[in-house]
Amino acid sequence: MTHFPSSHLADVSEQPKSTDISESLRFTAEGAIGVLTLDRPAKRNALDDATVAALGEFFRTPPDVSAIVLTSVGEHFCAGLDLSEMAERDAVGGLHHSRSWHATMNAITESEIPVIAVLQGGVIGGGLELATAAHLRVAEESAYFALPEGKRGLFVGGGASVRVPRLIGLSRVQDMMLTGRRFDAAEAESIGLVNYCVPGGEGPAKARELAASIASNSPVTNYAITQALPRIAETGRDEGYMLEALMASVAQSSTEAKELMRAFLDGTGPKVRK
Repeated sequence: MTHFPSSHLADVSEQPKSTDISESLRFTAEGAIGVLTLDRPAKRNALDDATVAALGEFFRTPPDVSAIVLTSVGEHFCAGLDLSEMAERDAVGGLHHSRSWHATMNAITESEIPVIAVLQGGVIGGGLELATAAHLRVAEESAYFALPEGKRGLFVGGGASVRVPRLIGLSRVQDMMLTGRRFDAAEAESIGLVNYCVPGGEGPAKARELAASIASNSPVTNYAITQALPRIAETGRDEGYMLEALMASVAQSSTEAKELMRAFLDGTGPKVRK
């Protein structure tokens, strides 16, 4: 069943309501904006199996909000896979483990609610896979990005080989994996790995600003952008045009679209400015 928030005009300043999703995940509803926090600072927010499973379940049954900010506690966004849980697996066990990560990351990417990740410190391995599963990324100046698996005799298993090349190109990803190269926040912004680079400590505020803007959109338009647009980008030209036409007709018929267009035409709505 398709999820649409109850109103795109919901108050983003309502009293926050917090819920513990698991031992390492906390969700806070702030009106139309939700804040999902990864809370394993002693492990540099490394992802264990329980956290990955909880993330997947959360995004498969999302709350009634219009945008989600993904944050983390401490100096690092996520140091990747929790190596203390790394077990001796046979090939079949390794396959199933990787596919469980794919299911969680896909649940985030395919979420009908736009997700904005706030990144600081290490965004490494599985942490980069988690970050690139989000729709938008805000990096603080302290953030750095790496895929060190190749230097450890491993290969990425949570979706990096699919998502990261689509953002920055195959050659750059091969460089990261073959040589251990890492990118700082400014470099990451310049190559398209992140959308925004901000000074230290300003990531959450910037993400909330973006989330508030997203929450003011028609939920049908946000659905089109998160669900239809990625499929249009992956399909052929003619099929893409048809999907675009179908989605455009659906979006413009929504009540919210009519309200927003009336506001634009009477001069009360937002305008594009320099």
